[in-house]
Amino acid sequence: MDILNTKFQYLKKRIENINKPNILELGVHKGGSTKNFLDLCDKNNGHLISVDIVDCSKVSNNPNWEFIHSSDDNFELINERVKEPLDVLYIDSLHEASHVKKVFYNYYNFLKVGGLCFVDDISWLPYMKDKKKQNSYIEETNFKIFNKVLEIHDSNSENFFLEFFFEGSGYAIITKKNINELKEEKIIKINKINFKSFLKKIYLRKPIR
Repeated sequence: MDILNTKFQYLKKRIENINKPNILELGVHKGGSTKNFLDLCDKNNGHLISVDIVDCSKVSNNPNWEFIHSSDDNFELINERVKEPLDVLYIDSLHEASHVKKVFYNYYNFLKVGGLCFVDDISWLPYMKDKKKQNSYIEETNFKIFNKVLEIHDSNSENFFLEFFFEGSGYAIITKKNINELKEEKIIKINKINFKSFLKKIYLRKPIR
């Protein structure tokens, strides 16, 4: 099983028992995650809204799918289109830590208590080593997103659970605990990207969940 399939299988297992799921997907690209979400919507009578700055409207003609051709930080437009509380928020658009923070803080407010947010591409480990897409810039970018999620959690551990899945490019999985507003993140200074930093932040800190 390849890396993407491993990730999608993990994601599907986490959400497959949600009845009538309402899902917001930020970032479509070729539609891999979109099609997986639509499979769930077909099975469990759900609805998917996907947003991408590129016109991806031909990815599917599924009646359970609504595509919004826009930047996902066009909050005035998209907030108006999200009519129901979200069971799942999936963030996989612009891979910059500041952008991930911006969209997370906005759309987190739409999550139900118990709802799940998946932040894609948080693993900076060399998951593409010796492969065509091996890229140190991507690994560093992923690390910055990973670190930003930790910073947000450090200020909001009472508001959501945080888990990580490190297969492939990884996920951060956030489970909403209450209706409290999120606090601003605490800045964590990291000197370099290595396993020592990883161990300090994951295994030697207080439990994340």
